[in-house]
Amino acid sequence: MRDALSSLLQDVRPEGVIFDRSTVRPPWSLRVVEAAPLTLLTMLGGEAWLRPDGGAPVPLRHRDVALVVGTAPYEVADAPETTPLVVVHGNDHCTTPDGLAVDEGLPMCRMDGDPARSVVLKGTYRIRGSVARRVLTALPRVALVPADPAGSPTMQMIVQEIGRDKPGQRVVLDRLLDLLLVATLRDWFDRPGSCTPRWYHAHGDLVVGPALRLLHDDPAHPWTVATLAAKIGISRAAFAKRFTELVGQAPMAYLADWRTCLAADLLRQTDATVDAIARQVGYANGYALSVAFKRTQGVRPSEHRAASRTPVPGPETVDR
Repeated sequence: MRDALSSLLQDVRPEGVIFDRSTVRPPWSLRVVEAAPLTLLTMLGGEAWLRPDGGAPVPLRHRDVALVVGTAPYEVADAPETTPLVVVHGNDHCTTPDGLAVDEGLPMCRMDGDPARSVVLKGTYRIRGSVARRVLTALPRVALVPADPAGSPTMQMIVQEIGRDKPGQRVVLDRLLDLLLVATLRDWFDRPGSCTPRWYHAHGDLVVGPALRLLHDDPAHPWTVATLAAKIGISRAAFAKRFTELVGQAPMAYLADWRTCLAADLLRQTDATVDAIARQVGYANGYALSVAFKRTQGVRPSEHRAASRTPVPGPETVDR
């Protein structure tokens, strides 16, 4: 089933995951300015405080998982009052706050067999795509999921893999971080008061869930409210009413949004003509797609393609 949550990994996989692990001892503080749209943070050893610029400090306890959304800088430190000692710019480039190369002799970097050292695990996702943004825009700046009291099998596998020195370790860790990301998103969306997008919970409904799966699995099919209702085995009026109540959109409006999100990614990722993309996502021709695209995305397909291929400094952003 190709729902928006499943598509998130499809959108990040071609770009890869930047994996990093920092072992430090108090007092320590990292200021992260690499401008990534999505970062996953967890403490494999010790505890920390996550301080997003302009936001309140968030405690990050042992094996809690935090998702940091948006490109604004943030800090991770042993205490709320610890000032930054290292600035992380990305691509293994770190400096002191005054711009000098990081000296391995910094107190926070000296191990000396110190049992109080902390281990910060960071997975940085370079995300591009309209489908992925359906998920990211549903998240706050920081989404924190407390550690599972029973223990997380995925987290345990990550710890075990880090302790090994075998060929292919980087690939295994990337896949495990993908799994941890999806599990964290699910846990966050299932938490009371998390402002979960309505389409997420609608997937579990006995009527609307199967309809969403049909739309996502075959968006090019000439769906109508009547054909969807017939597939589910319910009256047209009852189906349309329930779908709209649970999803917040009428079935055909939801389908138009989904089709144009898919089209937006195809316009960016491929050189296929607008006509070809239109047929791939369920429109008769390029003109029909252009009308729907302008209505849902605010620009014409050609304008979206040109803008998405214009070189810009840094990764694509999700503003927060």
